[in-house]
Amino acid sequence: MSDLSRPPARSPVGEPEPVQVLPADAPPPGESRRPVVGRSPGQLAWRRLRRDRTAMTSGATLVAAMLLALAAPLVQKLTGIDPTDKFVDRLNSFGMPVGYAGGVSPAHWLGLEPGTGRDILLQLVYGLRTSLFIAFASALLACAVGVAVGIVAGYARGWLDSLINWFVDVTLAFPFLIFALAVIPILEDRFYTAREAPPPAFRIALIIATFGLFSWTYTARLVRGQVISLREREFVEAARAAGAGTAHILLRQLLPNIWAPILVTVSLNVPQFIAVEAALAFVNIGVTEPTPDLGRMIYSSIGYVATDPWYTLFPGLAIFLLVLAFNLFGDALRDALDPRSSR
Repeated sequence: MSDLSRPPARSPVGEPEPVQVLPADAPPPGESRRPVVGRSPGQLAWRRLRRDRTAMTSGATLVAAMLLALAAPLVQKLTGIDPTDKFVDRLNSFGMPVGYAGGVSPAHWLGLEPGTGRDILLQLVYGLRTSLFIAFASALLACAVGVAVGIVAGYARGWLDSLINWFVDVTLAFPFLIFALAVIPILEDRFYTAREAPPPAFRIALIIATFGLFSWTYTARLVRGQVISLREREFVEAARAAGAGTAHILLRQLLPNIWAPILVTVSLNVPQFIAVEAALAFVNIGVTEPTPDLGRMIYSSIGYVATDPWYTLFPGLAIFLLVLAFNLFGDALRDALDPRSSR
């Protein structure tokens, strides 16, 4: 056949180019593949916490309150007013502050205390420091006792576990307020006579000890249940097979795996202690004068609710915001650490 009878060769112009199928995880054209970075459980929890607006709002409120409490000496220096200063010249003959809203003025932003003439702003800032110190110290003490008792009870078996559970049940049987009413005055009379007033630090130490020694039972039961579910896991058996001692297994193997519920328990215990510490002032076993305290301020303002409601409003609003912010942040923290929990 001659070349003239052959069909002309098809021109490559206009033919569709072959489509290249890329894998699903391939990077876009022009970009290099990024290495996959693993995240720890703490990083995942922090990522979920940052996406929660309620957690961020309540957390910001708590940070602002803590910074204000820590900056109490700075507030005192800027205003030039000591929390114990009494401005009796700005009270009328009935002991009430002169001026609008309880004596609010450029020199006294929140007014003055009726009867004493002390600056409410300085009392509130230092009272915030006292209440937060008592709450955090009590929560840490209760957490330490509860974790120590719970981890031993969960890892032990037989008579030791039964003995610890019996002791927890006995502790729960004690009425907290009745015990506080009985123990705090008895201990004060034991160390101080009727003519010698106990220092405020002694009363604060008694309150912290009472809170811590009678609020550890829930943490102990929670930790015990967590340890029981972990003590037969493979990593614990591997540690035993490697010759690890009991202390190593408890502190290095089990304790790091139960920090999440412990942290949530502490965050929820703090607002409870703030509210209970304020309630103790109403039965006269709270913080005493001249130490500023939010609960004592509310107790002192009872007689002036009708004539000067602002004196009750400021410490009451501070306690309300603190307790609400701690509870909201504790709930959000629990959801962030345990994504399977239902809202």
